Amino acid sequence: MKDEIGQFMEYLHNVKKTSDNTELSYRRDLNKVQKFLADRGVTSLEQIDETVLEAYVKDLEEQKFAPASISRNIASIKAFFHYLTQEGKIVSDVSAGLKAPKIEKKMPGIMTMDEVVRLLEQPKGNAPKEVRDKAMLELLYATGIRVTELITLKLSDLNMPMNYIVCRDRNKERIIPFGTAAREALAKYLSGARVSMLKDPSCDTLFVNCSGESMSRQGFWKLIKSYTKKAGITADITPHTLRHSFAAHLVENGADLKSVQEMLGHSDISTTQIYANMSHKHLREVYAKAHPRG
Repeated sequence: MKDEIGQFMEYLHNVKKTSDNTELSYRRDLNKVQKFLADRGVTSLEQIDETVLEAYVKDLEEQKFAPASISRNIASIKAFFHYLTQEGKIVSDVSAGLKAPKIEKKMPGIMTMDEVVRLLEQPKGNAPKEVRDKAMLELLYATGIRVTELITLKLSDLNMPMNYIVCRDRNKERIIPFGTAAREALAKYLSGARVSMLKDPSCDTLFVNCSGESMSRQGFWKLIKSYTKKAGITADITPHTLRHSFAAHLVENGADLKSVQEMLGHSDISTTQIYANMSHKHLREVYAKAHPRG
């Protein structure tokens, strides 16, 4: 099964052109399945049937994995066995009967405008690190990009005259505009702070750490936690919270879903629909509190 997983990963990479994060997720999930089966003496595709796969899912449930994690594992298994069937490596898809657990859709955590302002105001000084941090936070909220996209941005992805960035993911790219606050923070960072942090003048990475190298996800996560604490915000704020807040605030202020979908890079507009639902919920709450006959 290990060889087939490797072939499946090549198929995802070369044919489906999936993102690095998606490939990592599939590989991790399928390696777990492979180990589970090998521990039980199941080493060839011919030995795998629906009962064995259901036993794996039951094992995940007994280990108290979250329904969302179990659903993702099942999705990985189904994609893998569909590929095997398509390629003629197995006669029938033994994963077809697997059912994902029901997931209660939770509304994502959203910051209030006051919390956003307080957070973005925290990097106040003129030290290179603070100037960089201010630019990163402003750009993250201004564009709603993922933290991985933020830390992998290149200088060449930034168009200051036209106020937009280009986010690339394999063969896909999207252009996202940003506003005055982000532009001013970026201009200040580019005017001196970035150069002073660089070790290699030819480096094209937009945001570098104090060692002059690309920032890590963990490094930025610590940064945002530190500023959240300084801002006196008690809610659990992550880089993704700013992404959710960007989308929710846009929709609440009248942006159309299609535009928000394009900026976020959602392949399916139903994923973006949640922000419209949040906006409607907020309006109902405002009505109930303010209307004299609410």
